[in-house]
Amino acid sequence: MTHLFAMALALLLDALLGDPHWLPHPVRGMGKWIAWFDRRWNQGTRRRAKGAAAVAAVLAAVYGLSALVVYVGYALSVYVGVAVEAALIFTTIATKSLAEAAEDVRRPLEAGDLPEARRALSMIVGRDTERLDEAGITRACVETVAENTSDGITAPLFYAALGGAPLAMLYRAVNTCDSMLGYKNETYREFGWAAARLDDVFNYIPARLTALVMVLVCGGRRLRLALSILFRDARRHPSPNSGWLEAAMAGLLGVQLGGTNTYGGVVSERPTLGDPDVPLRSVHIRQAVGIMIRTVLAFTLLLWIGGMIVALAGAWGESARVV
Repeated sequence: MTHLFAMALALLLDALLGDPHWLPHPVRGMGKWIAWFDRRWNQGTRRRAKGAAAVAAVLAAVYGLSALVVYVGYALSVYVGVAVEAALIFTTIATKSLAEAAEDVRRPLEAGDLPEARRALSMIVGRDTERLDEAGITRACVETVAENTSDGITAPLFYAALGGAPLAMLYRAVNTCDSMLGYKNETYREFGWAAARLDDVFNYIPARLTALVMVLVCGGRRLRLALSILFRDARRHPSPNSGWLEAAMAGLLGVQLGGTNTYGGVVSERPTLGDPDVPLRSVHIRQAVGIMIRTVLAFTLLLWIGGMIVALAGAWGESARVV
């Protein structure tokens, strides 16, 4: 129950504060550790083993430090412990900042300022944005909102409900390792192998749960169609997890995602997800953000219901043993 209260408080903090630049962020520290290992170990032979050791070292440090801080907090009092957990979980989620980043793209796009929309988009995606038109900008932004609904919000909440702040921080460390090392290029194909595979494992359940909640909560009159598109197209994406979120979003909006992207001048062809019932327009960014917010609220409620059932079952078991 303390995990659930801390999780709810973390969501409130995120809604109020977002990601203020003046606040020290643990992910920056994780990034420095990962970069240190990258500079020193990503060379020579046995890079896959070195990469796995680097990831293990980062995860052990993050989990150990988080568990120690939480332990000290609860040793002082349950209230301090919940507050400490909430503060740590708060750093692992990004509902407000994701919504604001999407709005930073939508506003100039609706005003017809494509250069500014491309600049804002380049802050949240890895693909080349210089030549994207309105449809391309919208698609990239919607795909990012869809994928990060799980990666940046519901997945850390899922692990927070299971194991409190230390497990949520462990998930964020896994995700950060993947974002820095999990590239399929000559530099990171071997060294980043463990980071990429571990991220796939950690996101396997949260991505699918989030996609199902997204469709069931936001489907409305498109519920059946969105479900059919989800199960038809989710596995077409090169990522074993991202496809679930993007297919769900595509089915709900009635648009087609995926297709041709360019990274550093290199063209990447991806399977399309969803049906092009309507052309992509800037309004779909606002709709995607609304879907993201409703999904997060429903997912949190689902975690609370599950947590309450577990707590009540545990209390019933204890009382039965006493009798």
